[in-house]
Amino acid sequence: MTTQFWQNIKSLFPQFVNIASPMTTTISADQVNQIIYNLHHDPFEILGCHLLEEGKDTKKWVVRAYLPKAEAAWVIRPTEQKEDPMNSVHHPNFFECIIETPELNHYQLKVKEGEYEKVIYDPYAFSSPYLTDEDIYLFSEGNHHRIYEKLGAHVGEINGVKGVYFAVWAPNARNVSVIGDFNNWDGREHQMRKRNYTIWELFVPNIDPGTVYKYEIKNSEGHIYEKSDPYGFYREVRPNTASIVVDIDNIYQWHDEEWLEKRRNSDPLKQPVSVYEVHLGSWLHGSAAEKMPLLNGGEADPVIVSEWNPGARFLSYYELAEKLIPYVKDMGYTHIELLPIAEHPFDGSWGYQVTGFYSPTSRFGRPEDFMYFVDKCHENGIGVILDWVPGHFPKDSHGLAYFDGTHLYEHADPRIGEHKEWGTLVFNYGRHEVRNFLVANVLFWFDKYHIDGIRVDAVASMLYRNYLRKEGEWIANEYGGDEHIEAVSFIREFNTVLFEYFPGVLSIAEESTEWEKVSRPIYDGGLGFNLKWDMGWMHDMLDYFNIDPFFRQYHQNNVTFSMLYYYNENFMLALSHDEVVHGKSNMLGKMPGDEWQKYANVRALFTYMYTHPGKKTMFMSMEFGQWSEWNVWGDLEWHLLQYEPHQQLKQFFTDLNALYKQEPALYTHDFEYHGFYWIDCNDNSHSVVSFVRQSDDPEDALVVVCNFTPQPHSHYRIGVPEAGYYIELFNSDAKQYGGSNMGNLGGKWADQWSFHNKPYSLDLCLPPLAVLILKLDPTKVPEVTLTEALDSDEEE
Repeated sequence: MTTQFWQNIKSLFPQFVNIASPMTTTISADQVNQIIYNLHHDPFEILGCHLLEEGKDTKKWVVRAYLPKAEAAWVIRPTEQKEDPMNSVHHPNFFECIIETPELNHYQLKVKEGEYEKVIYDPYAFSSPYLTDEDIYLFSEGNHHRIYEKLGAHVGEINGVKGVYFAVWAPNARNVSVIGDFNNWDGREHQMRKRNYTIWELFVPNIDPGTVYKYEIKNSEGHIYEKSDPYGFYREVRPNTASIVVDIDNIYQWHDEEWLEKRRNSDPLKQPVSVYEVHLGSWLHGSAAEKMPLLNGGEADPVIVSEWNPGARFLSYYELAEKLIPYVKDMGYTHIELLPIAEHPFDGSWGYQVTGFYSPTSRFGRPEDFMYFVDKCHENGIGVILDWVPGHFPKDSHGLAYFDGTHLYEHADPRIGEHKEWGTLVFNYGRHEVRNFLVANVLFWFDKYHIDGIRVDAVASMLYRNYLRKEGEWIANEYGGDEHIEAVSFIREFNTVLFEYFPGVLSIAEESTEWEKVSRPIYDGGLGFNLKWDMGWMHDMLDYFNIDPFFRQYHQNNVTFSMLYYYNENFMLALSHDEVVHGKSNMLGKMPGDEWQKYANVRALFTYMYTHPGKKTMFMSMEFGQWSEWNVWGDLEWHLLQYEPHQQLKQFFTDLNALYKQEPALYTHDFEYHGFYWIDCNDNSHSVVSFVRQSDDPEDALVVVCNFTPQPHSHYRIGVPEAGYYIELFNSDAKQYGGSNMGNLGGKWADQWSFHNKPYSLDLCLPPLAVLILKLDPTKVPEVTLTEALDSDEEE
């Protein structure tokens, strides 16, 4: 800044800048004014304690402080029990004091503001050891996998003084300050310094966890933005948007070491995975008049009501642990998948427009409460999967958009940097620091919250530059194609790093295109996920079951087509929230026929789903037969469980989950050819398919027969590979599930009658709109069948 510049400032604001005052120290008028107008990139060069002269027996120090609201100030030397008055010779609020003493390591400032006096530590007396040059170097490379332990707000101690260290990446900002209740949101008081031209930092002494704060960021033109902390661990409840200091490493004592060790040494692809997908804000509400229970006592959190249902409040993480976990455990699911719980401003976004990527939403409580929720899941044998949204972020002014006055996290060109249909922005995956932000974010949830998997939303939107964009609204990559090369690289990177740090976890892609090898390893040219949602199977089956059963004979391919491509990926079969919203109806409403047939169709669909190769996901409310589509503002229709059909359907799912976990053939070889083969998939005239599921042990093999019409079939014969008695393990038409109770009296002996290219066969009764699961009983010796008896008579 030139002297002429400051003369111009003086002419405009003569009451503030005393340029003509005699200088008693080595700083210039320009330097003083840079502090006063928050223009200095490193306030430590001016403020704080500086050595002026060094004599034989003593040293001369100068202490400078800019205190915008102070009338007077003193330097307190506690060890020497002295107070030295400070002078304001440059500006009424710019104070300094020269002190002669051998050492001046520990001092405080006494500040008089009107009638009040306070004693504070000078933030510019603390040189922070938190962020090293190596940290900055790794971050600039995109390789600092735990950057969340450096950037953001961290509780700590320097020279015996407790406080909070703040650091934020804003390379294009002219100035950055940390603001909050502790300084009355005045950006002049805690101006940060810039390290290595990229990161701004400051240790603020004597503030504690629970402190509310933001960053005040000025761009090159002096425009001011107040931003939440991108790496903040906690946020205020919407509509407020400030970040809150949390000592994340010391707020909760975990008890899941045994769970984590077991997970580390297991292969989830060989395990049963039955996922209950939940939106925490609409699974169940409490009354706004009720008090919210506390996890650890202390001051109660405010009651958080639904935006569109003021009479209902959200359950806390603690309450959800007490209500949701026992429910899921009793139902027999292996995992809970949570729609995004990272902080988001609008309830109606379902969590998919994230502004706080490192903050579990405060709607349901504090970070330690969510830790408790995950811990209790593990205690009850339930894994936790989070919906993770790295594909886009909203434009909210307090968020990542235009963060430092430039397009920092997003692309500047809207043809690649914006999803117009969603009204959101696209991350600049080619920028090292942005990629680091996201890679570290996925690790963060596993590291600090012990989650067991992620389901990555809208992967297709990241893979293609022309996703949901019209011609002329997108730009090709450097090779002229529509692939988003930088995003592909990012996906491969986060999956590689994730499995290096956390073996045994799940990384699931919601990917709806024909992109190859989504769930294949990086070394094989894949994207590195270990599971992919089978969107094709979902669409085929919902289309099929929507058809009048008479016409299903012309659509047998819907049932069988999935096995033609099945081994190209590791698939998860998912019937998710997307299938029960936007006028699509819930599952019962999708089914044709009278009420009995609707229930029967639902049971047949889900039994086929559970016996088909692949892991399973289903959305809340499907398990008890909610008629209405999902309403994010209300509760599930729990009152339906007073009626027998809904009770029976819930029991059906409980038993189906139990069978699924009990039978290794249903999960151990989901993704290998020898885990499945058709017995007969060509009987379209009856809309019947039959197949075998296998595990390593031949005795575990299951025979599955599906009748997808309301017409029962007696004496329906299917081929089986071995002689013996086949137990009817499961019948979706059983009386206890609301079915007609047709079946095979508990099981059938195989006949020595070759059928379907098998040496033996079963003569079965196929119930209407039902699926049978049968298993050979090795304890029963085969009886002499009719065919064997006839052969014996002929020999005699």
